Amino acid sequence: MDIFEKCRNFVDAKEVMAKGFYPYFNPISSGADTEVIINGRKIIMIGSNNYLGLTSHPKVKQAAIDAVEKYGSGCTGSRFLNGTLDIHEELERRLAKFMKKESALVFSTGFQTNLGTISSLVSKRDYMITDRSDHASIVDGCRLSFGKVLKFKHNDMSDLERVLSNHDQEGGKIIIVDGVFSMEGDIANLLEIVRLAKKYDARVMVDDAHAIGVLGENGIGTTEHFGLEDEVDLVMGTFSKSFASLGGFIAGPEDVIHYIKHFARSLIFSASMPPSAVASCLAALDIIETEPERRKRLWEITHRMQKEFKKMGFNIGKTQTPITPIYVGDDMKCFQFWKMLFDEGIFTNPIISPAVSPGSQLLRTSYTATHTDEQMDRVLEVFSRVGKKMGVI
Repeated sequence: MDIFEKCRNFVDAKEVMAKGFYPYFNPISSGADTEVIINGRKIIMIGSNNYLGLTSHPKVKQAAIDAVEKYGSGCTGSRFLNGTLDIHEELERRLAKFMKKESALVFSTGFQTNLGTISSLVSKRDYMITDRSDHASIVDGCRLSFGKVLKFKHNDMSDLERVLSNHDQEGGKIIIVDGVFSMEGDIANLLEIVRLAKKYDARVMVDDAHAIGVLGENGIGTTEHFGLEDEVDLVMGTFSKSFASLGGFIAGPEDVIHYIKHFARSLIFSASMPPSAVASCLAALDIIETEPERRKRLWEITHRMQKEFKKMGFNIGKTQTPITPIYVGDDMKCFQFWKMLFDEGIFTNPIISPAVSPGSQLLRTSYTATHTDEQMDRVLEVFSRVGKKMGVI
């Protein structure tokens, strides 16, 4: 059989394209902001992860420019060899202090962070216990390891204990969960996860990509939200959300980070974060630490939008964060809803299976601290009108 046969047989996307509802790979010709330019039109963006609105912050942009002037455009090698700059290490020191951990290590992407961390730590006698709604990077990191994956029902602590109790005496165990689940917007039950981890002698790793900068009094994330900064072993974060850049990091005990640094293939065999990205992260971290009003504004917008969506009759599930799903429940209906909103100047993200379970198709909306009240008024007006036309409300 020709290995390309499956490519010729893949027609799903082309069928949606033919109907005029294809929503993906739209080229944006402006910066990532609350409004973007697509095909010459201004579109209100409620589909990004720019939670604190730092992609357009003058200090962040200037930091990137200054870094290019000093260091050039790239590092031309991996962290392991010639690709470590002094600002990589400065960022790691700052992140460790901010996250209240002994040490931190930065990777070129968040995806690579999970791949490298999980695959390097877990050996063939070990177990990874994961939430069924964990991010794809966790799933792939588990696949690359030699350990066994055990899954529990989404945020179901009884099921987690069932899994742990069935493997109480065998090998090492690590529970790996998203702090904030990126599609549903709900928060992992870390209090109970940590309690069960202690009971069954397991370690805990939290992917806090969507929580750092957003949750906790100081923006440390899910661990601070629950007061568990000292109880969670490893915290992973990304720079493509609140940090307005690109890359990722893992923070935890010094000896564990030292080990990952020497065994994570996605670190050793990938080119390091470019100087502009590192400098942007440092500037963003300064702002996260000194401008808590941005986080406050983000939550004001989030509470308003979720309250109004519920009042209109939309199903927004169990979200507890700025990630606000609008459940539609059908692939084609989801695409149609997206297209009608898009035509009215609103950018959302249609999410279908397998990213979510069948019947849970949704439009993923998320908000930014720099959205204006006028922009949100427009979003709500369009959602109300289109939602009624679509029969969603």
